[in-house]
Amino acid sequence: MLVKTFAAALHSIDALTVTIEVNITRGCYLSLVGLPDAAVRESLDRIRSTFDTLGITFPQKSVTINLSPADLKKEGTAYDLPIALALMAADGVFAGDALPRYMIMGELSLDGSLRPIKGALPIAIQARAAGFEGLILPMDNAREAAVVNNLAVYGVQHISEVISHFNGSGALTPTVVDTRKEFYDRQQQIPFDFSEVKGQEKVKRALEVAAAGGHNLIMVGSPGSGKSMMAKRMPGILPPFTLSESLETTKIYSVAGKLGLNAMLLTQRPFRSPHHSISSAALVGGGTYPQPGEISLAHNGVLFLDELAEFNRSVLEVMRQPLEDRHITVSRAKMTVDYPAGFMLVAAMNPCPCGYYNHPTRPCTCPPGQVEKYLSRISGPLLDRIDIQVEITPVPFEKISDERPAESSDAIRSRVIAAREIQSRRFADHAGVHCNAQMDDKLMNRYALPDEQGLHRLRVAMERFDLSARAYGRILKVARTIADLAGSADVCADHIAEAIGYRNLDRSNWGKV
Repeated sequence: MLVKTFAAALHSIDALTVTIEVNITRGCYLSLVGLPDAAVRESLDRIRSTFDTLGITFPQKSVTINLSPADLKKEGTAYDLPIALALMAADGVFAGDALPRYMIMGELSLDGSLRPIKGALPIAIQARAAGFEGLILPMDNAREAAVVNNLAVYGVQHISEVISHFNGSGALTPTVVDTRKEFYDRQQQIPFDFSEVKGQEKVKRALEVAAAGGHNLIMVGSPGSGKSMMAKRMPGILPPFTLSESLETTKIYSVAGKLGLNAMLLTQRPFRSPHHSISSAALVGGGTYPQPGEISLAHNGVLFLDELAEFNRSVLEVMRQPLEDRHITVSRAKMTVDYPAGFMLVAAMNPCPCGYYNHPTRPCTCPPGQVEKYLSRISGPLLDRIDIQVEITPVPFEKISDERPAESSDAIRSRVIAAREIQSRRFADHAGVHCNAQMDDKLMNRYALPDEQGLHRLRVAMERFDLSARAYGRILKVARTIADLAGSADVCADHIAEAIGYRNLDRSNWGKV
């Protein structure tokens, strides 16, 4: 007897429908085909134990199990449940007429209970797109999948519940989630607030400008000056997630298995801070069967690279293309996948090996040329993609001991949101451009050229500080953002002056002692 059930295979951050065909005929042979990996092949042992626990005899006949399309690699343990149900239906344990109306996924324990799976959200999206009546999956994944509307999602804890549903002895209850209400109720939480940061007004202003225009930023300063502390507060001043942004980022975390149990949509922009010993594959994604890397996990959020100069140079270089294109294509011998990577890069580093170059009170002990050599660990092409470069000095005692709270993240965020709304209207007719940092030369010449006084000030600065041609465009983009924060339609001299102040590392005399 031939029975079909339907499951899904993950590819990049999306899912593809997989048809599971089970045919039982006379004979004594067991075959599992359709490019299953080791975890899928081992499912037969888990299914046998489940049959024994339920008191059901495993078919003592010739059994052929096909996972279609046969040229698509099937990975993981989530095919246990649909294969087991197809075997039961084909052997006459219950009628399988209703099975094709559902997409079914789940890993079986030896006693028949269900364990959570990866990628429940993209699987639910695919189930709705393919026109299935419902999705059956482990209870721990039900809330994650239930954010997809117009699809009945059934969370189950044991395979016996599914059997009862299909033989008519007990119907499953769908999981219902008010997605919008829960999303917006949890969106206002800000775990780290700028009101806790004493002093550093110039740096906080630079972070505000970076958030308002989507600019990449690097902070250079001595140990203990507050670089990491301020970077952690960056997501709190970015505009809140839109529902579509949250859905896209949640899909990435779902595929990577980082959502946790009973999770729903992400409500806070991600903040990823990998250690400097990270490999290239872990940063951009990869592996034999590719998985999202840190730059994709930071999509629509912040990627913070602390101690930037300590990262392997070859690791940093792989970020150059994603920083421009906002996505990463990972190619392996067996497959090629494309992951989104629209993140804001925030980096921090010491100015020299000893950490005290330009410190107001402690002398730098590095030998001549060592400061410049230390900075050269960051390649010019990568530094070119960082719009804002700011130096940090330690906070004086008077500021540290001041008990008055500083300006809150909510106040800063309100100005950032207003500036982003201006940019949204400006780039409404330009597909793929959402903020000033994404402007190309044509848009920059149209929207970011300064007035005559501003152009004169920029010319003087480039000659005096020996700024490179690459700094020209970065200064204009940042100046456009500063003008948006001020509510100015034109880029003026004052905006240019502030933007020039954010190009410290471009100055020819920086780091030469």
